[in-house]
Amino acid sequence: MSEALSSLAATLSLPLGELEALVRAVAAAPPPRDDAATLALFGGALSDDHRRLLTHAIDTARAAIEPTPWTRDRVVGLRDELRRRNLSAFWVPRADEHQGEYVPAGAERLRYSTGFTGSAGAAVFLLSRAAVFVDGRYTLQAKQQVDAGTFEIQSLTDNPPIDWLKSLLSGKTDGIVPKDFRLGLDPWLHSQNEVKSIEKELGKLGAQVVLVETNPLDASWAQQPPTPVAPVFPHPTELAGKNPDLKRHELGDELLTAKVDAALITLPDSIAWLLNIRGGDVPHTPLPLSFAVLHADGTVDLFVDPRKLTEPTRQWLGAEVRLHRREALLGLLGDLGRSQLRVQIEGASCPAILARTLEKAGATLVEGKDPCQLPKARKNATELEGIRAAHRRDGAALTRFLCWLDQNVLARASSGKPIMEIEASDRLEAFRAESPLLRDLSFDSISGAGAHGAIVHYRATPESDAAILPGTLYLIDSGAQYPDGTTDVTRTVAIGTPTAEMADRFTRVLKGHIAVARAIFAHKTSGGQLDALARLALWEVGLDYEHGTGHGVGAYLAVHEGPQNMSRRAVTAPLEAGMILSNEPGYYKTDGYGIRIENLVTVKKAEIAGGEKEMLAFETLTLAPIDRQLIDVTLLRADERAWVDEYHAWVNTTLAPLVDSVTRVWLAGVTAPL
Repeated sequence: MSEALSSLAATLSLPLGELEALVRAVAAAPPPRDDAATLALFGGALSDDHRRLLTHAIDTARAAIEPTPWTRDRVVGLRDELRRRNLSAFWVPRADEHQGEYVPAGAERLRYSTGFTGSAGAAVFLLSRAAVFVDGRYTLQAKQQVDAGTFEIQSLTDNPPIDWLKSLLSGKTDGIVPKDFRLGLDPWLHSQNEVKSIEKELGKLGAQVVLVETNPLDASWAQQPPTPVAPVFPHPTELAGKNPDLKRHELGDELLTAKVDAALITLPDSIAWLLNIRGGDVPHTPLPLSFAVLHADGTVDLFVDPRKLTEPTRQWLGAEVRLHRREALLGLLGDLGRSQLRVQIEGASCPAILARTLEKAGATLVEGKDPCQLPKARKNATELEGIRAAHRRDGAALTRFLCWLDQNVLARASSGKPIMEIEASDRLEAFRAESPLLRDLSFDSISGAGAHGAIVHYRATPESDAAILPGTLYLIDSGAQYPDGTTDVTRTVAIGTPTAEMADRFTRVLKGHIAVARAIFAHKTSGGQLDALARLALWEVGLDYEHGTGHGVGAYLAVHEGPQNMSRRAVTAPLEAGMILSNEPGYYKTDGYGIRIENLVTVKKAEIAGGEKEMLAFETLTLAPIDRQLIDVTLLRADERAWVDEYHAWVNTTLAPLVDSVTRVWLAGVTAPL
């Protein structure tokens, strides 16, 4: 292989080391559905033999960076490194430099060091003890994945890392002396606000926070994958609804009005939205990992690996977007500081190292929200039109899957060859993949049979793969990425005849879902003020669920985006027309079953005859039948029954022309009036 790559390197006029590094970096990105764009990064004049060679080399490199099982040696290696650096402890967040939910393989430090694979959490390593912190979604998963002999499992909400550390320091546990305690933080992986808070809290006890120059975990991670390289490509204006030049200058004018010289943008989805570009550096979200500085004159300094940029993409970005290597970011921030400019940052997401570089160089930091966040959340008419089309396409695929499941699951179970969780989610993905517009799933499908449905973010593995059997509930939470929209939908179905308890719980979840879907609310209402609507029917009988009721969703971007959401935690962002959220109340019986009903909705103006105030409401976007055999009609009011019937009539009318004849007949039956 090395000899063959040497020949190719000569053909491409690239040093062999650079070619090998590019192969490894491309392999560190998620596998694309279309290899053509990826191979174009190596040059446009490749022969078929060269393409086969590169594809084989990338596949080989990708196999070499697949996650390996956790071992205690990883903790030993990290502690040895801490001793060498005179650190008492080190905090490992589940984050990369961009504070993203999805991170590249080389930033999966929490998984590498603890074995925990969830999308949120943290770990703190001391020289003699360690703890993993997870929220309510991941309590069961953490117990299954994390070695109890090495780690304590703590609640991320009830006893977060800072409180746990303060308790240790206050109690002089294990001979810890606060004045000698040195906590290491990687300033790229913690936000400015977070570091300031940690410094303040531990400083009260006399402990020291050390911002490390290099990450000690990386130093002990021998086969850490490189930073990924996936192609960056234009997102056309006919899908985005607004030209990127106009976006840049509109936001630049806002900075000018606020007397701010520049804004540092660290969230890749904001940069992708601002410049109308997409990428493939992380799983399931079409992002190019990058940083940007937006100036008040509408120009942008973009810091991105140049290997990701083809010539058409460079032309798309245009002359007002100046391109730099990512390594040049600290230098430019220093220049801004030395020019004594006023630079806006979002302290909650800006890495501490960037804020402190600006401050140290002389910049005036202006705390403010990411300037792209609100306009990105307020989908324009073109985006909404595309999103509705994506939901029709996706709803047809999901409905075909539900029909297939219904017509096969009991027969397969009785034959002794039941449908398994992985087979089911793979079949759903195959239905989606029949559309040439499918770009990716929007997250790893949650395919939970029986008790696995009670694990909120369960992911089936070959080791856990369970059969879908009669007398149980099956929960499938899935979504897809299309160029015109992002989807996220959950359906819970009865396998055979459900119990009375199952129907009761399902119907109470449904009542909460309907209450949110039908809500009419005033301007400046936040999602947090609507969250209780989804829980009332459960609260009446002493039940609840531990996750939020809804999250924001992007337009061919992140399946979880802010600032909008519906949850019990403090939410200050009011809901505005064009925002998209999920509506997903649930109920989970540990070791029994899980129930969740999830549709996406968009905020719209409500037409209220004779009303004195402008009001808002939700338009449901998701199209898929809700399992009628799980509905206890006696628990529904007349208006709730009417909502179900109207929703099902819309689903049937919209999807019937888009599915095959067998599914069409099945769909008519499962959407019949209650």
